[in-house]
Amino acid sequence: MKSHRSTAAGLAVLIAVGSWVIVGSGQQSAPGGLTNQAPKPGAPNQLPLQLEPLGASGEAVYPAFEGWGPHKDGTNVILVGYFNRNKEQVLDIPIGPNNRIEPGGPDQGQPTHFELGRNYGVFSIAVPKDFGNKRLTWTLVANGQTAAVQLSLNPPYWVDHFKNPATGNEPPVVKFAEDGPTSTGPPRGIMQTLTGVPYGPVELKFWAADQKATYDPEEGLSPAARSRGRNGDPARGGDAARGRGRGRGDDSPVAIIGSQVITAGGGRGAAAGRGGANQPDIRITWHKHRGPGEITYDTDEIRLQNNGDPNLFVEAKTNAYFSDPGEYIMRAQVNDQTGNGGGGDLCCWTNVFVRVNIKPEK
Repeated sequence: MKSHRSTAAGLAVLIAVGSWVIVGSGQQSAPGGLTNQAPKPGAPNQLPLQLEPLGASGEAVYPAFEGWGPHKDGTNVILVGYFNRNKEQVLDIPIGPNNRIEPGGPDQGQPTHFELGRNYGVFSIAVPKDFGNKRLTWTLVANGQTAAVQLSLNPPYWVDHFKNPATGNEPPVVKFAEDGPTSTGPPRGIMQTLTGVPYGPVELKFWAADQKATYDPEEGLSPAARSRGRNGDPARGGDAARGRGRGRGDDSPVAIIGSQVITAGGGRGAAAGRGGANQPDIRITWHKHRGPGEITYDTDEIRLQNNGDPNLFVEAKTNAYFSDPGEYIMRAQVNDQTGNGGGGDLCCWTNVFVRVNIKPEK
């Protein structure tokens, strides 16, 4: 799907960034009644900036309020992500005083494993019809720094999780059996439960589809003009204008199985590129949401081509390997060509959860 960001969407991102709050010992008031961390040693009059340069380690993890809106069943859900400001330090923060959502918590489905960088729409919280003006607060304590964000049904944060009104874009659709039910948009519950043993392969598999682009930049042009655009005229949206970047590094396909393109060496977290002859329709990455051990994968990123046919579900599969016994919650993030976070539009991507029980070998 193509993304064409609106001014309103850009403002929504800025509002979301502004909703992150750092708190700590010796708090000082900030504009609007928010609080910031106490001044850093050696700089008593300088408050830390949320967008200051990242550190390799020792930095905070910010909870992020993405927005809220109705799910397919009509239930209002609050969509939540996070931003790990560490460039090298992945953190595990158990549910409890250092990772809590209140009232009603401390456990409301949030992650305990925090990967690097910005992670969008990681989980959702369903709220009752009478939630009204109530607020939830997600608090994280990482490296001695406390960050918190309020989650509410604030009207400016309303998001259509299932269609971008400016572009008509919709999130990919997934199912865990060829004839099974479908899921799209914010994650709701566990879609599948698997079992395995330490370091043994556990197959992660589902089928995904995405609709065709709803915006044609060459609409209304003559066939000759459309041809010039395809041959590289930047004014007509040709290759030079669209770019060749694949995103997630310059990793090249190393194997093609049907319509699934398997890549090696792609770095997680990079922005998805747009354009290019081999641009996939759907990109899938697996992430640890909770669990006691390390996880590795045969495939860093799965790229699918379904030619924009919403009825053509393409199989996406890889193997995962778990270092320790215990229960793991895995999250599959399914992006279309708009990339992580919908390219800033706050729509449209799909996240789904899978539980994996790793049993000790006898």
